[in-house]
Amino acid sequence: MARAADGTARRPLPQPGGIRPMIALSDEDRAAIDAAVSAALERLRERAAPLGAGAVALADAAAAAGADGKRLRPRLVVAAFRALVGDDTSTSEPALWQVAAAFEVLHTAFVVHDDLIDRDLERRGIPNVGGRFRTRALQFGATSSDAALLGDAAAVLAGDLLLAEASRLIATADLSIAVRTELFAILDDAILVSVAGELADVENTLRSDVPDTDDLLDVARAKTAAYTFEAPLLAGAALAGASLAARAELAPAAADLGLAFQLVDDLIGTFGTRRQAGREPGADLREAKRTPLIGLARRRDAWPQVESALAVAHTGPIAIRRAQRELEASGARDDVEALVHAALHRARARAASPDLPTPAVALLSRIAAVIEERIP
Repeated sequence: MARAADGTARRPLPQPGGIRPMIALSDEDRAAIDAAVSAALERLRERAAPLGAGAVALADAAAAAGADGKRLRPRLVVAAFRALVGDDTSTSEPALWQVAAAFEVLHTAFVVHDDLIDRDLERRGIPNVGGRFRTRALQFGATSSDAALLGDAAAVLAGDLLLAEASRLIATADLSIAVRTELFAILDDAILVSVAGELADVENTLRSDVPDTDDLLDVARAKTAAYTFEAPLLAGAALAGASLAARAELAPAAADLGLAFQLVDDLIGTFGTRRQAGREPGADLREAKRTPLIGLARRRDAWPQVESALAVAHTGPIAIRRAQRELEASGARDDVEALVHAALHRARARAASPDLPTPAVALLSRIAAVIEERIP
């Protein structure tokens, strides 16, 4: 078993294949989600075909970014719908798949833009949109700086296409005006809050000081909770016609699940393996991300050693490993894990509300358990 900096045993990093699925759905539901997402991405390809090779390459890159994902967000939409709907699902199901696909396409748009912001050219070991178009430009004989310009432009434009497609999926779903209006309000909030969180995250990275931990926690909530958990779960509840009381319990539980999920992602971004993180180990340290982990380390007596290690973490793997050791020795890693457990405890307490039906309670409890299992 791996050892922490203080010599105590720490469980080995979980690998993706070793974690049970967060959302238990039938084979039919999973297949319908995949089909709806594939149809949306294929539509982009078909519409781009008459517009020239560049447009085709852009649509192909956008579609590739959305292929073979975990489909967490659409699964949450469907799982919430199943957990909160009554006996008659026949009138809602045709729209269910389009709405579920919308949240996967939204996620793909954010991933494409996030890679651009982080200056990443790969996603899970293969070229992303920016990486594809840099290669395309070099094949045309472009200079490296011009190739970078094209790669960045393609990432912006592909993300924009995907955002528009997410909205179109909801706009054209077979829904009542009331439900469509509610879904657009959910989508609107998710986009605005996530954008604000991402901007704050970048600004925090550029600051010479470390923001307060509470501010960093607010960014963590905004970046992930809004569109990864709250929006999909509330969309499923809206499609199911869930009661206002049920939604009032569901929303804060989803927010706490989202916070816990993001904090675990921060731990993975700092301490996770390449396989677990989907990119180089210690990427958050290399990019000088100001996560709650760093904010909590600043409160510790060992902050001078941590700060010194963080200042050179961008220089390579040896410096990253030193920063990892100093962060762990400071106790900040344990502090973040404590915050994760506290958020999951609050979510579980909400899940116990009598306003939520038993299937919804089971869903939230399962999500909490799997988030806990992801802790590296």
